[in-house]
Amino acid sequence: MSDPLVTETVDAQGPAARTVPVTFPSAGATLLGVLHLPAGAGPHPGVVLLHGFPGHERNFDLAQALRRAGYAALVFHYRGSWGMDGTWSWTHVLEDSARVVARLREPEVATAHALDPGRLAVIGHSLGGFAALMTAAADPGVAAVGSVAGFDLGTAAAACRSDPAARAAYLADWAGELLPLRGTSAQALVAEMEEAGDAWSLARLAPRLATRPVLLIGTDRDVVTPAGVHHGPLVDAYLAHPVTGLEHHVFPTDHALSDHRVALARTVIAFLDRHLKDAIR
Repeated sequence: MSDPLVTETVDAQGPAARTVPVTFPSAGATLLGVLHLPAGAGPHPGVVLLHGFPGHERNFDLAQALRRAGYAALVFHYRGSWGMDGTWSWTHVLEDSARVVARLREPEVATAHALDPGRLAVIGHSLGGFAALMTAAADPGVAAVGSVAGFDLGTAAAACRSDPAARAAYLADWAGELLPLRGTSAQALVAEMEEAGDAWSLARLAPRLATRPVLLIGTDRDVVTPAGVHHGPLVDAYLAHPVTGLEHHVFPTDHALSDHRVALARTVIAFLDRHLKDAIR
């Protein structure tokens, strides 16, 4: 087989690969996305890639690698971010993620883009990892899910409640990330997270993810989501339940996986190939 990281896939007998701008309605707002469609007639397995806060790293390199590997990969912006309608909040991220994932499985959308609604995965980075796991837990139609350097808002909320210094650090960090966002503030984001509390604990999702493939990738040179805080305890909780389809790794890299982008792509593609590529349509 050709290597999707270095080899383009061409199907002379079917449609060529395409990059398609798409829009999604969500709570009265219009969200803009980019759908990377592989060559061939399909129906193609799909992957929704969820970016983090505020969205500087959008994983377009991963989307292109997934396309070359035969997956339709979608990247989109949440409400209130990067020029989108509406206002930003953690809740809106969850609502928008759920809406987009459901929309891709609707017959008219799946047919229009040659997608297989039974083979749809959600992979997220940082806050997107949190949203991916929360979305999959609430939606049994998600066939596989992955979190990369995931940020556990439930864990962060507990830290804020118990440690004023941790709360102050989140306020200071998030105040510097608001330029691409609208309708929010660091104070509002911390307050929303604290109010949700344990309801946003990713460890609590184990029963709802127990029968599906789950990929967790931690990063141990990461000051944003340190593996010992946001990854290791989650792995332990999912192993203890158990989540029988769990696969987990720790990469020696920073939060953006700056020097592990190839390893990231290979790991995600291998995970999806095992669970989606040859699944019964």
